[in-house]
Amino acid sequence: MNNNESVLINGQIEKPKIRPIPIMASLLIGVFIGIFSQTSLNMGLSNIMDDFHVDASTVQWLTTGYILTIGVLVPISGVLYQWVTTRNLFIISLCFLMAGTIIAIFSFNFEFLLFARIIQAIGTGILLPLMMNVILVLFPTHKRGFVMGLMMLIVMGAPAIAPTIAGLLIEIHNWKGIFWFCIPLLTFSFIFGLIYMQNISNLTKPKVDIISIFFSTIGFGGIVFSFSSLGSIVGTWGKWVFILSLTIGILSLVIFSIRQFKLDAPMMDLRVFKFPMFALGAAIVFLVMSVNLSVSILMPMYLKEGLLLPAAIAGLIMLPGGVLNGVTALVFGRVFDRYGPKYIVRTGFLILIIMFFLFTTVKTTTGELTIILIHCCTLIGVALVFNPAQTNGLNQLPTKFQTDGTAVMQTMLHVAGAIGVALAISTMSTGQKAYLDNAKGPINIIAQSEVVAAGINAAFALSLFLSIIGFIISLFIKRVDV
Repeated sequence: MNNNESVLINGQIEKPKIRPIPIMASLLIGVFIGIFSQTSLNMGLSNIMDDFHVDASTVQWLTTGYILTIGVLVPISGVLYQWVTTRNLFIISLCFLMAGTIIAIFSFNFEFLLFARIIQAIGTGILLPLMMNVILVLFPTHKRGFVMGLMMLIVMGAPAIAPTIAGLLIEIHNWKGIFWFCIPLLTFSFIFGLIYMQNISNLTKPKVDIISIFFSTIGFGGIVFSFSSLGSIVGTWGKWVFILSLTIGILSLVIFSIRQFKLDAPMMDLRVFKFPMFALGAAIVFLVMSVNLSVSILMPMYLKEGLLLPAAIAGLIMLPGGVLNGVTALVFGRVFDRYGPKYIVRTGFLILIIMFFLFTTVKTTTGELTIILIHCCTLIGVALVFNPAQTNGLNQLPTKFQTDGTAVMQTMLHVAGAIGVALAISTMSTGQKAYLDNAKGPINIIAQSEVVAAGINAAFALSLFLSIIGFIISLFIKRVDV
């Protein structure tokens, strides 16, 4: 008998006692590995470009495709959560993660590797909203700030150590070493979850609306694909591909949204946007996730191709910022519980504005210590914005809307990440092209690093603009009384 089975005591059926700590530990371990898998490969993108002879606009699909898959899956998570038990969803997600990791190890071309990443992303896409739903079920609103902060400490711990470990693995072996490293971690997580994961969901098994699933998939996919193609548009045909995919994506999401309001049991209840702090929190999360993911993919390229640093050193440079991000999220989870989000979120955006301005000035001669300081402050700013805005928005929702609110928030989060990465790479490519157009004479390896730096400057200018918009929105945020 496992720890999820009911037992007969004195002629009455009693359910086992729910143990929040082992349940959260199981989920956090799994999510940690999923996020590690997502972010660690960023350090190897330059190597993959060389091995498979692809450019930056193509290789970014290893990150964009991963995040997009999660974004497409999250709207379906609300239905999955009502059809499949917590324990089984956990097991299914780990199986996808393990399968994708094994396929990636044996990938022989870029397309095969991209397929492996999508399989991995399916596992992470199931696991992330599952963890959010479990938090909303297990913990009251006055404790969620700290619990969400703890979650962010673990979740951001993965991006913190991922560049360092990935850099060392690449130097010792190659980029496939990243996937070999994940195998024992996934095995441990799977066994730990089998022992400790419990079922906490009440299965209602609502009707599945295939039409909604179709339009949400086409909608989110079309929009992200259009932005991802910006950096590689060539000629009239390329422009028409962008316009067509963007148009199809927007129209599909409009149809999806209208349908949700007409259904008695919508796949995703969009009435959550009637709650002002939730809507504002979702907008803030969208913006901060866009800039956060752009930093995670631009920094390795700048350090390796702009400053010409080895992968291991580049990973070490990114480590302090990731650690401070997680610690800040944990500490200010307590502060949020006591004082609310207003001043925390605004301060975070002010920090981001200053740091992204400084990022637009970095050159190939910028010192490593300066880069570390700017990167650390940037990720502190992200932590100050992300967790308080998200938690405050979810806290305003009544219990019956919390599952849908989680799905909406997580969908926006991952679609924003995919769009942010796509826009960052596209803007970087445009900035590099502009630099080359103005360059005189042949481009040697030193000049090539300056081309990369010029592209990075342009991409961070976009992040600066988004941060300014985020600060303006944050002026309207206020604490939700619960």
